[in-house]
Amino acid sequence: MKSRASQNRLSGSGFASRISALLLAMFATMAVVYVAGRLWQDAEERVYLIQELDKRTGQGQSAISVEDTLKIIACREQQKKLSVLEMKMAAARQEGFIPKRLSKDESRSKKKLIAVIGIITTFGHKKNRDAIRKAWMPTGAALKKLADEKGIIVRFVIGRSSNPGDSLDREIDDENRQTNDFIILDGQVEAPEERPKKTKAFLVHAVENWDAEFYAKVNDDIYVNIDALGATLTAHLDKAHVYIGCMKSGEVFSEPTNKWYEPDWWKFGDGKSYFRHASGEIYAISKALAQYISINRSFLRTYAHDDVSAGSWFIGLDVKHIDEHRFCCSSWSPGAICAAV
Repeated sequence: MKSRASQNRLSGSGFASRISALLLAMFATMAVVYVAGRLWQDAEERVYLIQELDKRTGQGQSAISVEDTLKIIACREQQKKLSVLEMKMAAARQEGFIPKRLSKDESRSKKKLIAVIGIITTFGHKKNRDAIRKAWMPTGAALKKLADEKGIIVRFVIGRSSNPGDSLDREIDDENRQTNDFIILDGQVEAPEERPKKTKAFLVHAVENWDAEFYAKVNDDIYVNIDALGATLTAHLDKAHVYIGCMKSGEVFSEPTNKWYEPDWWKFGDGKSYFRHASGEIYAISKALAQYISINRSFLRTYAHDDVSAGSWFIGLDVKHIDEHRFCCSSWSPGAICAAV
């Protein structure tokens, strides 16, 4: 009995397997037939459409004239060029080439800006700043009048404390609320070793906020004759890539005990001599060079000294170095642009 039951189960199982295989084969055949039919139908439709198109366009010949065809091609080329320009414009705007915003001072200015002057200052130098305000930098309404009538913006430039929000930061914020004549670089730490980076940050900030012909950097122990400076810069408006200052070079010091020690002294060759650069007391660069610095800010390295760093940014560029003796601030004389105090 057991053997018969097992035989029946085996025969039933085999029958079920054959039925499943048969159904699977039927479904596969139907799927193949369906797909082949659709492909055939699509092919027939394509042939029909091609035939209709040939009938309506003159047996495959274009009904559009050669002149119209050239216009279409030219239009497509213009669209491609426009697309490329839009991409370049977006990239330039992202990198800072195009000013992101214009300051209220510049937007309201009645005259094209000749220069933006940044006076590099630091914590504990309030006496220097007050002396400058009394000597040559206008305050209050006169500061705005300087921009409106002479096209010159002047601001003190300072970073932030390494301990954000401490008494040093608060003192600068309080002073700025009273005078409104600071550029405060929130992302820049205020420290002697950070001065080259701070100078670069100022130029980037100035380009992004004011559209001027020149951008000048001045130390906070220098007195400036604004009229003479403006006249000198105006004389170079016809030059696109100018770097104006009291040009010098000099020895690179490799001894750590020296005041002017350069940690990267070995990069200046066996002669250990700096390349030509402007003295850090005061110098000016044209708009194109300032924009170059803004665009390439991430790639322009700095050295131990801010004047050397600025000079290094223009190596390899088509820049005209103008050695202006009136930018050498050793002593005050008639017609001088600056004087050290």
